[in-house]
Amino acid sequence: MQASARNQAMDLLARREHSARELRHKLARRGFGPDEIEQALEGLQADGLQSDARFAEDYCRSRIGRGFGPLRIRAELGERGVAGSHVEAALAAEAADWHALAAEAWQRRFGVAPADRREQARQQRFLLNRGFPGEVVRALVARAPDTET
Repeated sequence: MQASARNQAMDLLARREHSARELRHKLARRGFGPDEIEQALEGLQADGLQSDARFAEDYCRSRIGRGFGPLRIRAELGERGVAGSHVEAALAAEAADWHALAAEAWQRRFGVAPADRREQARQQRFLLNRGFPGEVVRALVARAPDTET
């Protein structure tokens, strides 16, 4: 006998936080109908077991810890169906120093100043792909010779 949509969702939430969109998708793949999924999600949210705001905070903290910038985090949370207000609140709660985080990611990956324009462009692309704002990236790579040890 198949467990209820609520029980399946609770099993998923026991492993890690999920956004409502992620749970909808996973429950639909497991064969539950849209009405049953919505009823289960509404109940979980009412009981405080599922929260997109809490998911955004957890996700944001995790991605910052792995060296990703605010632009990428916003995009990834948007893909997961989290409202912009939750995303901005989570990013603000972290109060991250994006310049320092970009410098840390650059140091881990490269550690030496770019030797030429091609290498400079490669280092900038890396940081941009990690989701750091362009002005942070340009400032960091421009002053990279000062960071050599």
